[in-house]
Amino acid sequence: MADKWKSRLVPLLVGSATLVLVGVGAVRWWHGKQTSESTDNAFIQADKVAIASLVEGTVSEVLVDDNQPVQPGQVLVRLDPASIKARVAQAEANAQALEAGVRQVDDRARLEQAMIAQKAAGLDSAKAQAVMAAAEVSRYGSLAKQGFVSTQRAQTATTARAQADAAVAQAQAALEAERTASQSLGSARDQTLAQVAAARAVVQQGAIDLSRTEIRAPAAGVVGGRGVRVGQYVRPGGILMSIVPLRDAFIVANFKETQVARLRIGQAVEIHADAFGNQALKGRVESFAPATGSEFAMIPVENAVGNFTKIAQRIPVKIAVDKDQALAGALRPGLSVSVKVDVTRNTGPSFAEAGLTPAQYARRGVVR
Repeated sequence: MADKWKSRLVPLLVGSATLVLVGVGAVRWWHGKQTSESTDNAFIQADKVAIASLVEGTVSEVLVDDNQPVQPGQVLVRLDPASIKARVAQAEANAQALEAGVRQVDDRARLEQAMIAQKAAGLDSAKAQAVMAAAEVSRYGSLAKQGFVSTQRAQTATTARAQADAAVAQAQAALEAERTASQSLGSARDQTLAQVAAARAVVQQGAIDLSRTEIRAPAAGVVGGRGVRVGQYVRPGGILMSIVPLRDAFIVANFKETQVARLRIGQAVEIHADAFGNQALKGRVESFAPATGSEFAMIPVENAVGNFTKIAQRIPVKIAVDKDQALAGALRPGLSVSVKVDVTRNTGPSFAEAGLTPAQYARRGVVR
């Protein structure tokens, strides 16, 4: 009899335990659905920096290896600077020649000023001679009328006056010519100064190009996609390698449109990656995409057709990873992760409120 009861008790206990486990699992599942939203349609991304040359030349040194961490300002590649140095030297020589031309114009200007002073003195002398000749004409004219001098003498004085007046006109013309020449030198100086400025700009550009023969890392990260080799000829814009800032990696989780109603900016996120085993990372909801993922596809979906079937669309949600974690710098772009958002906190703007302007926030009574 005892054996019969034991044989019946074992299945009963097993069934009861199974019901308890199913019940506990159901309760946990229901509680999880009430307090969180999760998805495994999530991937790690980073703002990769493509490293390209800004000048053309031959690669003389490659100073980094694949997958090597680099710091901002670290030299990655050096180009042969010989041709650029030659251009800089030529531009510098041209600029110095033009600057010498400016000094030559200044010397000519000083000479012109001396010539103007000389011509002005000659004009004053000619005017003095003209005044004297006019006085002679007046005096000898009166004496000739009284018969004290001959008519020929009076005519000689008149001729001398005419010559003096012509000398005044000639001196005046010479002075004006020198002044015009001086003004033209001023224009020539301005033109030469403009040429000097252009030549100095060429020198400066050459110096910039020379500095660009050393290609440096613009940000901290890890080298990836290195395709440059010593001896390779590169042109401006050619991609040499990429820098991946792993410390600034983030996650883009694609939630269904039926899930985003409870999501808010600032909510805590639990992140799991297969590459890290059971270790979890912490993050927070940072922003919502302005459109569904299908809107950014190369070939957008055309829904204006007769055989339309409604499918829940996905909304990309950007999740920032807390940087004070040991694994924060180990995230690799492209890895898939699963995320679970704690929706019990309602401190930040929701998906519907994230696109509002400050004025619209104020009208809705939402504090941003």
